[in-house]
Amino acid sequence: MATRIRLQRHGKKGKPFFHIVVADSRSKRDGRFIEKLGTYNPNTNPATIDLDFDRSVHWVSVGASPSETAKAILSYKGVLMKEHLMRGVTKGALTEEQMEAKYAKWLDEKANIIDQKVNKLSKAKEDEEKARLAAEKEKNDARAAAIAEANAPVIEEAPAEEAPAEEATAEVAEAPSEEAPAETAPAEETPAAEVVEAPTEEAPAAEETPTTDAPEETKEG
Repeated sequence: MATRIRLQRHGKKGKPFFHIVVADSRSKRDGRFIEKLGTYNPNTNPATIDLDFDRSVHWVSVGASPSETAKAILSYKGVLMKEHLMRGVTKGALTEEQMEAKYAKWLDEKANIIDQKVNKLSKAKEDEEKARLAAEKEKNDARAAAIAEANAPVIEEAPAEEAPAEEATAEVAEAPSEEAPAETAPAEETPAAEVVEAPTEEAPAAEETPTTDAPEETKEG
């Protein structure tokens, strides 16, 4: 009987969940199976795989043919690598110790690759979350600013408050005109000086009176 390792679909619509089973190659995909080896959940990132490692190695070693997806899962979990090393021991190319050392090294390398992938995914998720929070904060700030502007009181008395300032500037502008007469006051003193000098012009007339009397005295003599 030809056996095949394949996936059997379960789960809800849009969220598939698979069982990893060993079944007769002639049976339907979701029909009867011989043995269940584990589960595969592709809804997580990375995907969650729960696998019976020893039984999977056994079925691969006895000739069970995995489907394309099942083969990728078995390779990811190291089943195919372990079966390959076991065949090397059977043929005498490797010892048990060498097989275990090679498999341990492979597991370490695989674990490093998985860790790097997990870290990369975690960082990408954190960056995406930070970008989402920043965009949400910016949106909230813009909304709050719009609400504050809409609720801001309208100041209608602003023009009336500016009127005193204009009057003050008008008074300052008129101040020099009030001081102008004070500055021109000295110009009005010039007529007063002329009035004072007027009697000096009459002085010669006073001196002429004796000259008129002198001829009269000479006539009487």
